[in-house]
Amino acid sequence: MLNITRLLVATLVLFLFSSSGAFAHGVDANTERFLLANEGVVIGPFLYIGAKHMVTGYDHLLFLVGVIFFLFRKRDVLLYVSLFTIGHSLTLLLGVLNNIAVNPYLIDAIIGLSVVYKGFDNIGGFNRLLGFQPNTKIAVAVFGLFHGFGLATKLQDFALPQEDLWKNLVAFNVGVELGQFIALVFILIALSFWRRFPSYYSFSTTTNTLLMTGGLVLFGYQMFGYSVMA
Repeated sequence: MLNITRLLVATLVLFLFSSSGAFAHGVDANTERFLLANEGVVIGPFLYIGAKHMVTGYDHLLFLVGVIFFLFRKRDVLLYVSLFTIGHSLTLLLGVLNNIAVNPYLIDAIIGLSVVYKGFDNIGGFNRLLGFQPNTKIAVAVFGLFHGFGLATKLQDFALPQEDLWKNLVAFNVGVELGQFIALVFILIALSFWRRFPSYYSFSTTTNTLLMTGGLVLFGYQMFGYSVMA
């Protein structure tokens, strides 16, 4: 099914170039204004912003596509997504609450590499190149930590009001996970449909090579930004 492969290519391009901020990990101007203006506990808006971030977070979504590409059992999908979620949630909350500052360019570069890693893993690259298979569960959990730091680092730039900050962050994180669940449902539906056709396997290498390419583009852009700002 060549048309399916073309659709996948178009989707990847859309993820990467759909907006002028396509290479920025984070928060648009309207969201930034809200974050700076809020006072007290505002659960609903923080839920919405968290969900919006995940649904539009192409880097997270590309990584999730790689994670679940060859997962066919629901319990395996649940396990791996849970590992990613735990890591993502932990560093998002601890990073902001404890003001753990990390260079945003380097974090986003690592997030790009996480996409490269999963695509390379999916095509059996480690076994062919190194002769062994790294523990995928540990890798997903560790990369989840970096994904959480990515947004935590961005949020720290906004000097959020400290009053009841933890409550708003919990709401934000719940929103992130709700957005992840919504996005995951659509991804699984698309993959389940494609898996009915032989092209799913015949084009699996092409698909994961595209993931790797997208991750390398993100990595290169962020490293360029780091070199310029350093």
